[in-house]
Amino acid sequence: MKDHVELRSGAYADSVTLLQVSRAVQAAPGVVAAQVAMATGLNLEVLTGMGFDVPASSPNDMVVALRLDDDADLAAALAAVDAALVPARPASGASEVAPPRTTGSALRRTGADAVALVSVPGASATVEAMDAVEAGRDVMVFSDNVPVEEEVALKTYATSRGALVMGPDCGTAVIDGVGLGFANTTRPGRIGLVAASGTGCQQLLVLLHHAGAGLDGVGVTHALGVGGRDLSAAVGGLSTREALRRLDADPDVDLVVVVSKPPAPEVAEALAKDAEALATPVELGLLGRGQRDLTTVAEAVLERLGHTAPAWPVAGEDNTGAATGPLLRGLFVGGTLCDESMLMASEVLGPVRSNIPLSPELALDSTDPGDLLADTHTMVDFGDDALTQGRAHPMIDPTLRNEQLARAAADPRTGVILLDLVLGHGAEPDPASLLAPAIREARADRAIPVIVSLVGTDLDPQGLDAQRDALVAAGAEVHLSNAAATRRAIQLLEGARA
Repeated sequence: MKDHVELRSGAYADSVTLLQVSRAVQAAPGVVAAQVAMATGLNLEVLTGMGFDVPASSPNDMVVALRLDDDADLAAALAAVDAALVPARPASGASEVAPPRTTGSALRRTGADAVALVSVPGASATVEAMDAVEAGRDVMVFSDNVPVEEEVALKTYATSRGALVMGPDCGTAVIDGVGLGFANTTRPGRIGLVAASGTGCQQLLVLLHHAGAGLDGVGVTHALGVGGRDLSAAVGGLSTREALRRLDADPDVDLVVVVSKPPAPEVAEALAKDAEALATPVELGLLGRGQRDLTTVAEAVLERLGHTAPAWPVAGEDNTGAATGPLLRGLFVGGTLCDESMLMASEVLGPVRSNIPLSPELALDSTDPGDLLADTHTMVDFGDDALTQGRAHPMIDPTLRNEQLARAAADPRTGVILLDLVLGHGAEPDPASLLAPAIREARADRAIPVIVSLVGTDLDPQGLDAQRDALVAAGAEVHLSNAAATRRAIQLLEGARA
């Protein structure tokens, strides 16, 4: 084996591009392992964990780390890196138009109803979003790691101009049936969503899609993401109010549903009063202690529309045995799904530690693999800002989650592993092809129960049935409802205690 590590100062590519480069080089002849990444702290930890010795560097350096069968393969591997980094160019003969140099100038080339989508490193996102608002457009800020003070300033300015800011850290939106960011493909209907929660929004989208087959009006045409902090005390629901106003004024919307991570109590109280003043009925799905889970919210929506909720699908039940240890380990790519599972599990099992804890004393250090295996129940959100700096979101790059899955399975205290897998546009094209082998390997030494909530629809590009079948074949029990998956995990742990 031969390791080759080099720094390319001044070179830059975004995390998704570098993930694709790494995978392309990984497939080159003679390459055992390849990681091409910006030299952020988190990426350096990953490289060190892979056994690479990286020289002193700064986050502005690109690291090319290769593990080869033989020295003779190095030249070809480096050529593969260079080829993968070259951006695609138009076919010969095609005309080229000079790209716009600013967000505002790009918007001036579009129609008046165009929405700007900002997806740049968080430090630069506010400037671009302000430019869009200044141009009089709504903007979806996909970027995370944006300071909350900048979010408040941006939304305050947008409110003064009648513009809607979706985000920062807005992963999902559906506008007139068109998905932005991570969005499932669902049939349209007369329901409008306002979501201070990306995966919470996706969970409702897929549950309502599944339940609404053959039912008139049970579908979502608009899902306006507002960012996970919008209902915090600092932001005060600035974008939620604008989104509610718009959906209330839409004659094609019969029912509005608000879904959120646990909000600030005073903001939730004010929101409830605002909702009562609207002409359109509003169903509030705000996660919190003593509040309803998202599946129960979906069932309430169906009841309001005069329908009975179906039995939510589950597959692979016979493959799951009893818990093999005393602790529950939840490893999530969706922050709201992690929140929901923590709220449910803590009511039955007791305290759950997390990198997005329900209370400060339960916090753990998500950058410390040892802390993630604390001597109590743990749940980790791998999409949290601290774990995505300089990296693609785990719905695109599941490397960190899969590594922790192996560690959790090797820990004899682990009794049940709870996972999510989110489908839709923007997500990995075939996520089960990466997760299923990790599950199979995790269960190789002992048949540890692995429970998965699969958030997807039969219209998603990945194919819901194929993804489900791959997970079941690897030994997982697969639910459409995250709440049902969590209840099953709790049931297995309680069964082992009896």
